[in-house]
Amino acid sequence: MKRLLSSLLLAVSVAVSVAVPVAGQGVVAPPETPVAFGPAQYTLTREAIGRAARLAAERGDTTRAASLRAMAVPSRTFLAFDGRDGGTAIEVVGMLPARTVAVVVPGAGTTLDAYGRLRGGTIRLRAALGAGSAVVAWLGYPTPRLVSLAAVTTARADAAAPRLRAFVQRLAAVLPGARISLLCHSYGAVVCARAAPGLPVGNLILYGAAGVPAPSAAALGGPATVWAGRGRGDWIGDVPAVFGPDPTAPGFGARRFDAGDAGHGDYLLGRSLASIARIVAHA
Repeated sequence: MKRLLSSLLLAVSVAVSVAVPVAGQGVVAPPETPVAFGPAQYTLTREAIGRAARLAAERGDTTRAASLRAMAVPSRTFLAFDGRDGGTAIEVVGMLPARTVAVVVPGAGTTLDAYGRLRGGTIRLRAALGAGSAVVAWLGYPTPRLVSLAAVTTARADAAAPRLRAFVQRLAAVLPGARISLLCHSYGAVVCARAAPGLPVGNLILYGAAGVPAPSAAALGGPATVWAGRGRGDWIGDVPAVFGPDPTAPGFGARRFDAGDAGHGDYLLGRSLASIARIVAHA
């Protein structure tokens, strides 16, 4: 996969709402509603996920049905959900309100079918942060497939950025005084770079990125301290920085964090997790 993705990237570089859920098929959606916080929203979203799980099972999509059934348990808290196609969801791990909040923006290939990996990282980060913290898994946009032309253009990020901006601004308004950090993995770093200027966050943490569409950390604007990391085991370092400058390069101006030997999907593990947790805890 590394060689295939590298070739694709090189070739290209040269030349939140609750909707009626239908797994794997596009449908006409009802009007989008703003993300809300509180028990009523949690119940509404859980019911939508349950309906999506039943429909997926009826259609014979056992992978999607199993994933959705796990998401629909009462102990989990979702702010938004859309079961169409790859799907979108926004989940809180921990309790709101919280003094420290991390918003994790995933990259290409993250779908409802593969949601467990994203959730695992958020659970580990919340455990590292401890009491008084919450971590938001913001799968608030339809991510591109990992090996696809969409994964090497900014179109999905351009569409996702206004959603991310609106969510973070609302989160800050609902939680005045909270320390908010934005964690951006791989293609998620492109989304964050598009959304970042002026956002009320203390830290903007970019990792596993194939470049970002900004000339420097200063150009991202706002009050945030910009951090960047790349694990020694991450193959992304072998592919072109198709979206712009490498945020880990000294000339970009971001503060580097120790990502250890992290592979591309392993930043919320081990030494990298410890580094990110320290940054978030001191936002």
